[in-house]
Amino acid sequence: MIDITLENFEAELLAASMQQPVLLDIWAPWCGPCKSLGPILEKLEVAYAGRFKLAKLNSDEQPEIAGQLSQAFGVRSIPFCVMFAGGQPVDGFVGAIPEGQIREFLDKHVPPEGEADEAEEAIDALPPADEGEDPVARLVQQLQARPEDEALRFDLVRALLEQDRVAEARATFTPVAAKAADTITPHARFAALGHWLAAAEAHPIASDAQAAIAANKRDFEARFALAQSRFAERRFTDAMDELLEIIMRDKAWNGELARKTYVAILELLTKPQPKAQAASESKGTLEIAGKAAVTGSDPLIDQYRRKLSMALF
Repeated sequence: MIDITLENFEAELLAASMQQPVLLDIWAPWCGPCKSLGPILEKLEVAYAGRFKLAKLNSDEQPEIAGQLSQAFGVRSIPFCVMFAGGQPVDGFVGAIPEGQIREFLDKHVPPEGEADEAEEAIDALPPADEGEDPVARLVQQLQARPEDEALRFDLVRALLEQDRVAEARATFTPVAAKAADTITPHARFAALGHWLAAAEAHPIASDAQAAIAANKRDFEARFALAQSRFAERRFTDAMDELLEIIMRDKAWNGELARKTYVAILELLTKPQPKAQAASESKGTLEIAGKAAVTGSDPLIDQYRRKLSMALF
């Protein structure tokens, strides 16, 4: 559990939710229902063993953040809990509801027990590649043996896109396309691949888009087309720069497509979170709620996350 402030909002809430769901509990010291809800949430964070992270925000001390979220969801009372996933708020609930209802809410948004560990263990079990071996050929062979392995499928689609083998990437992606469109169960990595595939398949002509933007800076269709072109060319920061221009001018444009694509690029650039240390592996310490190892910070990714946070909030 962590307390959220303006200073750590981007890193501990938005950025952290790119790796695992984060439940933000908005409370106040004078709020009676908040005092009864808090211990239940802390108990569930332990019970769910790292499948989500609990964060708390004192609305009296951080009125700017509390006000923005309350306005976004149309909520005027506390306690108010907001689930963040993939760098954005996705759902919430109001009031000190019973534990059973909170579990139902969490189960809609957190990964099933053991799913993440199984995927990572499958990758760890792969034999080392031979020097000079085509990574795509190796991944194809492994996926044929284990077609249910989502981590392998993700890696293969990504490798194909990096080699501009778009049609093959689409065929490999199709079995998990429904998961990429699922806004309840967190499949942010597949959703990100879906955006990359869309850009690679569209791949508009950049010069045409640039000419249209020069004539009208608010031509968001043209600016998005330019971002798609840069995305397809794997010029990821250039793509995010164009998307940010749209977000700053019209956050809701085309169903928030610019923001969703920006978040997808951040997801693709972010290294996977290291596996949490098992309680049995820690010596001489008492681990509460399965603390996860933290990846080293990437200054470039942090910079672009801050840009998005400033544009949205």
